[in-house]
Parts: sequence; C-alpha cells; structure tokens
Amino acid sequence: MPMSHVFDTYAKTSKGKTLHFDVVLDEQDQQKAINCAKEWLQIIGETDAIVTSENCYFCHSAEAPTELRQQINAQGYAIYKLEGCPK
Repeated sequence: MPMSHVFDTYAKTSKGKTLHFDVVLDEQDQQKAINCAKEWLQIIGETDAIVTSENCYFCHSAEAPTELRQQINAQGYAIYKLEGCPK
C-alpha cells in the first residue's frame, strides 16, 4: 500500500464557523491539498469558506484506511471529517 499524506485543514465559513478536516493525498503537495479542500467545500455548499496555506498544512504520512483509500482512488483525494463538519 502506498503511503498517504495528511494535511490538517481548517476552513472558516462566511458565518464564522470553523470546519476542521484532513485532506489525504498520495502526493505531499500543499497546493493540491488546498485545491482539494476548496473543491470539497464547494461540494458541501460552503463555497465561500476560506482555506489558505496557513490553515492547510502537512501533518504526517500514514497508510490510508480502506474507506479513505477508496475515496483517493475515485477522486484523487480523501476527506477525513473532524470538528464542525457535516455528517
């Protein structure tokens, strides 16, 4: 199994809410992680949420669990939801 790279990410919504989630990629590429975070935020309807290099940063590398691996294989990245994210 390839190692995946986890980017700890915080996004601020227009309503002032903070969403905390990890972006998981097969590349250690911060700009791609930011782009993936923005894409996912659009998918969940938070189109104006702000993500920058200061709040999306490399955290660690690990083997992605099966569920996240399936997301990476399907769309090139996975999102692991933490505090404040919709279920």
